[in-house]
Amino acid sequence: MDKKLEKILNDIAELSVMELSDLVKALEEKFDVKAVAMAAAPAAGAAGAAPAAAVEEKTEFDVVITNAGTNKIAVIKAVREFKPELGLKEAKDMVDACPADMGTMKKDAAADAKTKLEAAGATVELK
Repeated sequence: MDKKLEKILNDIAELSVMELSDLVKALEEKFDVKAVAMAAAPAAGAAGAAPAAAVEEKTEFDVVITNAGTNKIAVIKAVREFKPELGLKEAKDMVDACPADMGTMKKDAAADAKTKLEAAGATVELK
């Protein structure tokens, strides 16, 4: 990082919350921009800086069983809890064919599935 930028960052780190608030307001006025989600967007064409892209939080995840572990029966039961439409044979075939894609789930359901599958002994990734 450029020494000039490093000095600016160190100076900002020493400011109080009130001083930071005043700094943000001054930057908004100076460059005619609006600070969003704790990241001030640079003005177009300001010193060659590119505008920051807004980062969206993922709400859906693909649940993938990467390894069924040694307790496959417990993993099969956990799979059937989240995919009740699968019969015992289909769930067993899915677990035996790791990596196995459990499908796309909402954030909370994916986290719950990961927790329960890992408790059963599987290794799970959320993508």
